[in-house]
Amino acid sequence: MSASTLTIKDLHVSIEGKEILKGVNLEVKGGEIHAIMGPNGTGKSTLSAAIMGHPKYEVTSGSISFDGEDVLDMEVDERARVGLFLAMQYPSEISGVTNAEFLRSAINARREEGDEISLMKFIRQMDKQMEFLEMSEDMSQRYLNEGFSGGEKKRNEILQLMMIQPKIAILDEIDSGLDIDALKVVSKGINEMRGEDFGCLIITHYQRLLNYITPDFVHVMMQGRVVKSGGPELAARLESEGYDWIKQELGIEDETVGQEA
Repeated sequence: MSASTLTIKDLHVSIEGKEILKGVNLEVKGGEIHAIMGPNGTGKSTLSAAIMGHPKYEVTSGSISFDGEDVLDMEVDERARVGLFLAMQYPSEISGVTNAEFLRSAINARREEGDEISLMKFIRQMDKQMEFLEMSEDMSQRYLNEGFSGGEKKRNEILQLMMIQPKIAILDEIDSGLDIDALKVVSKGINEMRGEDFGCLIITHYQRLLNYITPDFVHVMMQGRVVKSGGPELAARLESEGYDWIKQELGIEDETVGQEA
């Protein structure tokens, strides 16, 4: 079975009539780690939201396909079932639903009826991954993200990633607000997932995350487009020199594209 592929072609996305993405082209395959960097307001988070079908974001033209299927024709839950996953910048709190309940439901939603994961197997897997991510045992019975610290929310997103085992994951600023210890644990979880059956798109502002997760490809977004791509050395140069050299190289003038969700 070949690795999955997420293909984005000439994607244009608007919010309340204002165009944010202005022709994004990108392809992420299983076995690849991609990082997207860029100044604030360039559309990085808009891209992740559009891939997963957030209703606030209107795709005005272009296409998103996953293993040859039209993602834009899928409901949000269908996108998750076929193997797409989004770790959000600001995970939602859900009162009355425990972490364990949410995770088991998410896993079973991707399985055929009659092939649901057994309770014992689920508990064994969850205990193993929580220990790997250095999470306290009580996290499984706490309501989803309710009262979680920023670091706990981000570890919990990686726990979901490791339990659900998606084909392609989009991680939107998974490093935001993390101290160095939490950053190392989150990075350890992502690196544990690396393999031919797993592709990842990491949206980040900072090189520091990429010190622990070496990407195969680094892309720079400006003015709603991917304007430059390269390897890990591109992220290192951005860290030391900022974005001005790219603007000068490409003749890009400063412009605020719009808000990011």
